[in-house]
Amino acid sequence: MNQAKCIANDYVVEMQQVCTRFGKKIIHSGINLQINRGDIFAIVGGSGSGKSTLLREMILLHTPDSGKVKILGNDLAHISEEQASLLRQRCGVMFQKGGLFGTLTVSENIGLPLREHSNLAEDIINQIAAWKLSLSGLLPESAALYPSELSGGMLKRAALARALALDPELLFLDEPTAGLDPASATGIDTLVRYLHTLYRPTIVMITHDLDLLWQVTNKVAVLGEGKVLAVGSMMELSRLEHPIIRNYFDSARGRAAQQQAEKIQGVNQQIRKDNLGCTWKPK
Repeated sequence: MNQAKCIANDYVVEMQQVCTRFGKKIIHSGINLQINRGDIFAIVGGSGSGKSTLLREMILLHTPDSGKVKILGNDLAHISEEQASLLRQRCGVMFQKGGLFGTLTVSENIGLPLREHSNLAEDIINQIAAWKLSLSGLLPESAALYPSELSGGMLKRAALARALALDPELLFLDEPTAGLDPASATGIDTLVRYLHTLYRPTIVMITHDLDLLWQVTNKVAVLGEGKVLAVGSMMELSRLEHPIIRNYFDSARGRAAQQQAEKIQGVNQQIRKDNLGCTWKPK
């Protein structure tokens, strides 16, 4: 396996002419997509546009019918089981419904990737699990709880803590705020930004959360008609006239999320302007 990172173009995800079918139903009919190292990248699209299938192809859970998928410089069509295992250790995945094992405590779930892929002593694994738990914003006493004892927001945070167990270069988030109340969703938004600042992973997410799209991502790909219709920032996409893309911006929720994002951007610009205007002289 070539462990060298993508130096020439610095893409961590490359998809070229990816086609996917389920029976007679065409899901993807020539997907082309590149994701740069360090991006917070979202994939959006209507129901049936193939978002979840695309994510599954990136994390080696589904093989497309044709086309090329490269993850961290590795062509998934030419990878052995041993090489795939090594690649998975460089990635973290937070599944939409958590994907935690119900018979394991939160701490045991977080430590599971370390037990499978390292030779660390048990006390070290427990310390790392406690650290990842604290990063997720959960209280220490949450470590002894089982998934069935967690609220929706706590479950998302525990799943994210497990995804971070191996300090991944590439972090996949499947609907990280789905099913959460507004306060919990805002907490996840803030957590994602914090983790990106702290670890600088490339983050790829599937989401329909407009606030998350506007306030956290720097690039968004819109799927439709079996292809990638457009890639850009939310502000760039908001200027496009394609009807599928317009669906994200013309609804009441879409306009509200955009107005809130523009308001926050305006406040941040004013703060930067005020800071630039400040002068300080030592006594």
